[in-house]
Amino acid sequence: MLDLLIKNAALATTGKKADIAIIKDKIVEISAKIDAEAHEVIDAEGHLVSPPFIDPHFHMDATLSLGLPRLNESGTLLEGIQLWGELKPHLTLDALKQRAHQLVKWSIANGTLAIRSHVDTSDASLLAVEALLEVRREIAPYVDLQLVAFPQDGYFRSKGAVKNLQRALDLGVDVVGGIPHYERTMQDGARSVKALCEIAAERGLMVDMHCDESDDPLSRHIETLAQETQRLGLEGRVAGSHLTSMHSMDNYYVSKLLPLIAEAEITAIPNPLINITLQGRHDSYPKRRGMTRVKEMTAMGINVALGHDCVMDPWYSLGSHDMLEVAHMAVHVGQMTGVSEMQAMYDAVTVHSAKVMNLENYGLETGCNADLVILQARDKIEAIRLKPARLFVVRRGKIVSRTKPVFAALNLDGEAHQVDFLK
Repeated sequence: MLDLLIKNAALATTGKKADIAIIKDKIVEISAKIDAEAHEVIDAEGHLVSPPFIDPHFHMDATLSLGLPRLNESGTLLEGIQLWGELKPHLTLDALKQRAHQLVKWSIANGTLAIRSHVDTSDASLLAVEALLEVRREIAPYVDLQLVAFPQDGYFRSKGAVKNLQRALDLGVDVVGGIPHYERTMQDGARSVKALCEIAAERGLMVDMHCDESDDPLSRHIETLAQETQRLGLEGRVAGSHLTSMHSMDNYYVSKLLPLIAEAEITAIPNPLINITLQGRHDSYPKRRGMTRVKEMTAMGINVALGHDCVMDPWYSLGSHDMLEVAHMAVHVGQMTGVSEMQAMYDAVTVHSAKVMNLENYGLETGCNADLVILQARDKIEAIRLKPARLFVVRRGKIVSRTKPVFAALNLDGEAHQVDFLK
């Protein structure tokens, strides 16, 4: 007896129709037709069935804090950092956890079942670290939460940041983070990359650095990150997030840089919603797009994973933690409108993000965890186009969210029509 049987699924992984059999928390069979009894049966009716969405770059400690202590009137990155600094002395454990749990409910409803969140370690109290470690434990049945020790105010620039980061890792934070472009000098930024990668190598941890989130074409800390990755044997364990300075670099230098990133097996994590709103602020016209070179990286085979970054916080006043909105924006701003390119952007919020987080048993294959999403769409490109309803969200074999199909009922001169926007 199966616990759950999904019939007539359009698989995101292959594009083929299949049935999916689940026992307890595992997928036990995927076949063209499965005749078996099950405690619960879902007829997907040819709708897209996908592994869950993943956000590989987020700031859960700041989420849903919009308006505290005031709004970001300029909408800029630097005012956002200033606002976060003003808010930190007033943070409480309960408020941090409450906002995080509210966000996670949104995430589950949108089919986002794994999140990598940077957590600010600049404050000596490590209050945000304590709060998100508790949240990680509490949401584990529903969402995989991976935490990055993030010295928001600079690893060398902020007093006590070196010791605070080590303490955060000792408490159980998963990944080593950094922000080299925010150090006082380029030299200090490069020095921070070296020191932080050495900590990761010593502890056997992954690395995820905010890297070159700048319009300055001379901000080239990704080059140092690639070098340190290879020097320390960290290939496949390192991510460079944002990388927006690359949109300002000349093509000759980038032709050298991209092979270095590929050789070091570094994952690039652009954040399209945030990058295109915070970058290029000093430009009049022509105005830079503010996103790194996703098209070129994808063509070269570099793993590209897309992050949401922020939802209703000092840096971004919008968002609902819908990773298809992220993919949708990447397709447009990156001019990734070729068929394979659009499919790659869908993969960037699913399988590519699973790779950077090193998630085990993720996917739509026999033996994988029974985590999946059924969408009101027929294929990956249609899902990006429509950002459709998540009809079912399944976590470890249990349905954790249901949404009725969305239709518009038209009355045109007494004649009824139903519209769902499916092709």
